[in-house]
Amino acid sequence: MSDDLTKEQIYDIPPGYVPLPWHRGFGRQVGPLFEKRDETGFTRAFRVGEHHTNGMMNAHGGMLMTFADMAWGSAVEKDEDTWWVTIRLVCDFLSGAKHGSWIEGRGEVLSVVDNIYTVEGRIWSGDTTLMTGSGTFKVIEKRT
Repeated sequence: MSDDLTKEQIYDIPPGYVPLPWHRGFGRQVGPLFEKRDETGFTRAFRVGEHHTNGMMNAHGGMLMTFADMAWGSAVEKDEDTWWVTIRLVCDFLSGAKHGSWIEGRGEVLSVVDNIYTVEGRIWSGDTTLMTGSGTFKVIEKRT
């Protein structure tokens, strides 16, 4: 296996976004990922690189689902020390995104019961909605 995933990374990012510091494990494999935090919450994003694409050079559906998990799950974060796991993720694919596209996503908490959050989410590129869906997430203690 090659370890050159950082070779083709695209860092042309819109103002307000900063790279997520995920330099190991799965987050590194699917990155680079970015985040913008403001008074409305978290928006996560990525630029579709070659390693995110399917055979048609569109963002792979598996990458979009992975990204939805990370973007929608961030809705439960209170700070950088909030850790959570995914219980359920339901995704509806509505459109595709080409290599080089800037993809954004965010979730909104609909309910919280016994530390289990139900989140509604959306993934988009420009004015085009790529995916909608929902997720169920549980906040857990940080493991060291």
